[in-house]
Amino acid sequence: MLIEGLARLLNIKDFDHISVQDIADEAALNRATFYLHYPDKNALLQAMTETRFRELVERRSLTFSDCEGGLRAIALGVCDYLAETTGCPSQLKKMPVEGSIIPVVEAIFMEGAKNHPDVPGFDKAMVATTTAWAIFGAARRWIETSDRIPAEEMAAKIEGMVKPILLNVSKAASKVGL
Repeated sequence: MLIEGLARLLNIKDFDHISVQDIADEAALNRATFYLHYPDKNALLQAMTETRFRELVERRSLTFSDCEGGLRAIALGVCDYLAETTGCPSQLKKMPVEGSIIPVVEAIFMEGAKNHPDVPGFDKAMVATTTAWAIFGAARRWIETSDRIPAEEMAAKIEGMVKPILLNVSKAASKVGL
């Protein structure tokens, strides 16, 4: 109820101008109930972002278990999520959504990394983090562009920019015979 209340308020107000009381009122709950679940409105925003992004990932069946096309699918998921989140890029700039999206994307990469051997000198978590931030950063820049290209086209560009990170790990693995 709190997440849905915040979502409705974000359609009519800037996040900075929404109070905990506004959210509680919109959800037809009292402030005490809000504070039983979240320490502040930023924590609620993070929970909302994570929930909605995970739902999009599930709806699109995005995984990284199949490397062929997986990177593009994940990039498209991030682009789609940012495009669906708000119709107003200036509102998005004020919302700390990366703290919710990045961990989900990292988890997708870590799940996929289980299908590959460890590579000496490469920390899988570091590769997942680097890749997730690169995807998010490019998608965020894309969503803030007024004359942006279609999401599918951007996902292909992101794939082209980010794939060398993963190929570098693959090359290192082949050099050590993994």
